[in-house]
Amino acid sequence: MPRTATGESSLTRAIRILTAFTPEEPALPVTEIARRTGLPNATASRLIAELAAHGLLERRPDRLISIGMRLWELAARASPAVSLRDAAMPFLEDVHTVVGHHAQLGVLDGTDVLFLERLSARDAVINYSRVAGRLPLHISSSGHILLAHGGDALRQRILNGPLPARTARTVVDPAELAAVLADTQRLGYTLLRGHVHEDAAGVAVPVRNGMHEVVAALSVIVPNDARAESYVPVLLAAARGISRRIAENRSDSRMR
Repeated sequence: MPRTATGESSLTRAIRILTAFTPEEPALPVTEIARRTGLPNATASRLIAELAAHGLLERRPDRLISIGMRLWELAARASPAVSLRDAAMPFLEDVHTVVGHHAQLGVLDGTDVLFLERLSARDAVINYSRVAGRLPLHISSSGHILLAHGGDALRQRILNGPLPARTARTVVDPAELAAVLADTQRLGYTLLRGHVHEDAAGVAVPVRNGMHEVVAALSVIVPNDARAESYVPVLLAAARGISRRIAENRSDSRMR
C-alpha cells in the first residue's frame, strides 16, 4: 500500500478523514477536514475525491463533504452491533411506550458509551445522546453500567482521570465514583440525577448475553423527579427479555 515520506499509508490517511466527522458536525468543508487530519489541502482533496468515487463520502451541492451511503451500507452489513440492536428493538419499543421520554441502547467503545439506538417523544425531557453518538463513561447512567461491569483495568483507567464535569452533580472525585460503581454492581441498576443535564435523570440496567457477560446498557432518560426510580422494574424486565433473545439467536445460529 502506498506510503508517505513519514511512513503513513494511504489507508491510514483515509481513516483519519472518515473519523474527522462527528455527530454534531456530519458535514465539513475540505479545508476543515484537512485541518483536523493534519493533511495538506491538496492531499485531503485528492483522498476525498477517491473516497467519494467509491461512495464512502459524498460531495453535497453546498460543497460540504459528508459520509456516503455506501459507508453506512457496509457498516450496517458487517457490524455485530446490528444483531444486538435487532434483538433489543421490540423490548426497547415497549420501554419507550411505558416511559414516554427517551429509551436507548448503548455499548462500550473505548472509554465512551456508543449509542446504537434511541427512541424519543416530541415533548420528552432534554437528552444529549443520539444514535451513533458518544458520551464519556463517567457522566452517563449507561456509562456507569458498562464501567461497573467492564473489568478492573477499564475502571482504573477511568478513575485515573481526567473526569470532566457536565453539571455540578457529575461525579468527578475518583473515590466517590468508585463507590457509586460498587453500588451499581450491588444493586443491578443505576440512577443518575442531573449528571448530564440538571433537568434529566438517567436510569440504566445491564444487558447480558448467554454467558452472563454484560454486552450493553439499556437506559431511559426521564425528568429528574420522584418517578425516575419507578422505571427500574420495567428496565430490568426488558433487559431479561433482550438477554433471552440474544441467547436464542446464538443457539439458532449454531444449529444452522
